[in-house]
Amino acid sequence: MTAMEQLPTDTEVHLYTVGEYAALGETEYRTELQEGIIVMSPSPKLRHMKGLLALARQIEDQLPEGLGVVAEIDVDLEFDEPDEPGTVRQPDLIVGDEAAFERAEDQGKLIRAADVLLAVEFVSPGSRRMDNRVKRAEYADAGIPNYWIIDVNKGLSLLACELTRDSGYVDSGPIIGSTFTTTKPFPMTVDLTKLVRRQAAE
Repeated sequence: MTAMEQLPTDTEVHLYTVGEYAALGETEYRTELQEGIIVMSPSPKLRHMKGLLALARQIEDQLPEGLGVVAEIDVDLEFDEPDEPGTVRQPDLIVGDEAAFERAEDQGKLIRAADVLLAVEFVSPGSRRMDNRVKRAEYADAGIPNYWIIDVNKGLSLLACELTRDSGYVDSGPIIGSTFTTTKPFPMTVDLTKLVRRQAAE
């Protein structure tokens, strides 16, 4: 029996805790947990995946010791008690405490938001509101210090959001199609032009 076959039918109502969601294991679909409800999203398109891999390579080359970068992995936003319906998101990319990531894997648990220093989402045609509003608010509430929203569909841009004590995430506007240099969560430079390589036929 696959994990997806264990999900309830339309006539059943069950709100999942984070532990129950984690116990489902891998599925053939990309899923997240939203206040106890399992939601599915379409698989990323080619340009999305190429940009994601290119960014991961650039970040990995500049990582300080003790930090790791992971793509498309579940993160427990830790909004709720263990026995209550939970919220789990799957950012396109995260950077954080590598030792904590390994411990979570060894213990069969999900990565905690508290161990994430940077979450990245690549905007898809159907995810613009989710990435810019819903996840921006959720990641701020979860205490993730830095959140990047990258768009490789409408031009090429990176919006870097930094968590503040009183105002949630703040940003200074998108970086458009150039080089992005930052000290948060560690000193690094990202060449945005390498996130998308359009062929002449496109």
